[in-house]
Amino acid sequence: MVKYGIPALLASVVALSACSLAPQYRVPPTPIAAQYRTVGPWTTAQPADRIDRNGWWKMYGDAQLDDLEARLLANNTDLRAAYAHYAQAQAFVAQVESGLYPSISASAVPQRDRQSDNRPLRAGGPNDYNSVTLGGEINYDLDLWGRVRDSVVAGKDEAQATKADLASVRLSLQVQLADSYFRLRGLDQQTELLNETVMAYAKALQLTQTLHNSGIVSGLDVSRAQTQLSSAKSQLSQNLAQRALIEHAIAVLVGTSASEFSLPSQTAVIALPAIPTGLPSTLLQRRPDVAAAERRVAEANAKIGVARAAYFPDITLSLQGGVQSAAYAGLVSAPNLFWAIGPQLVQYVFDGGYRRAELDSAKAATEEAGELYRGVVLSAFQQVEDNLALLSYLGTALSEQRDAANAAQYSVDLALRQYRQGTVGYLDVVQAQTVALDAQRSVLDIQTRQLSANVQLLHALGGGWSSDELAQAAAAPALVATAMERNAN
Repeated sequence: MVKYGIPALLASVVALSACSLAPQYRVPPTPIAAQYRTVGPWTTAQPADRIDRNGWWKMYGDAQLDDLEARLLANNTDLRAAYAHYAQAQAFVAQVESGLYPSISASAVPQRDRQSDNRPLRAGGPNDYNSVTLGGEINYDLDLWGRVRDSVVAGKDEAQATKADLASVRLSLQVQLADSYFRLRGLDQQTELLNETVMAYAKALQLTQTLHNSGIVSGLDVSRAQTQLSSAKSQLSQNLAQRALIEHAIAVLVGTSASEFSLPSQTAVIALPAIPTGLPSTLLQRRPDVAAAERRVAEANAKIGVARAAYFPDITLSLQGGVQSAAYAGLVSAPNLFWAIGPQLVQYVFDGGYRRAELDSAKAATEEAGELYRGVVLSAFQQVEDNLALLSYLGTALSEQRDAANAAQYSVDLALRQYRQGTVGYLDVVQAQTVALDAQRSVLDIQTRQLSANVQLLHALGGGWSSDELAQAAAAPALVATAMERNAN
């Protein structure tokens, strides 16, 4: 019996060491449609990750935007803070993983002691003496119930969630920059339109003044033309003020002082790229915020195992040893050797319901994480559908608004001709010009809104991110340091 007792005991320890008290993890179920509802001008991805992961914004074909996005990746303070937070998560993984290995410590205690003459129960001996101790200790937690291993799993899940958070922050900042850039370019186009309008209104004012000086029209026409011109100049100034604010916001995004940053005006039309949407089922692999929420469900699930393991005995194997003597000479010798070996078993008897509360808390946290995950998934589908609908309807609206702008411009030309002939008053010209300017500005506004919806659709689809990137989240923290250094250069 003794012959087989020790191997059987060791086999039992190994078997117990492989167990985990955490529930079997399953991704919370969420409703997923077979296809997106809205029909619009986009393409279905084959495969689902056709968007460029290293620069999705390059599909807009704007060199200035490419440069700004590169500067954002290198200098944005929020992004660098997110990198640092990820580095903390990686360090925590290394911290909890240390519990899987024995802890080894060494000590050296050279000291001079003196006994009190009045020490109770003093057994004689010298008043003054040396005490020299050199020792070491090894402790190893057997982790029979998986407490340490579940803590490691939870730490790795959190690291993966933090990596997805980092990707989500990066994508949000990139989208914010692209959206701000498109709005700035839209304002550049409106500035060009308003400048042309001011020139046209100035010529109209000159015409009315000439006719007034000839006694053909009254001073009322001159006043109306002057009002029209001043109003257009005011709109131009407001437009430039709005552009300045957006330019300042872009400066912060790329990590530059707003006082030292400027973007030249650019009015070239930015074409809308075709965006591969894929199927709704692929969205869960393309959204970093969805991945982060799912990983936090897994983390909470692993912590249930940690809470359950607290009910069972904690067994630690300890080995202590060293040498001790009253003299430095011959300290390291057999007579001065001391050692102790044996297990330490700790089992709670009464805790006032603390462990029960910890387990209930872990289960509730898992339920909360699951509901948050479902909420993120549903919001993701909503955001995709919202922007698909916007792109579809804005495309129709743009076509109709261009027709309206063309008709309004024809009305302006006709009103001016009739005014010169004296068949209509200047009020008709003013009304036609006002309608035409509003129609032309609406065309530019819809174009900008289209670009905004386009880039927001990219955001809703996860940009160029893929859940495959989470596989590296448990790598050495040095990878994060390298990434941060590369991001700074």
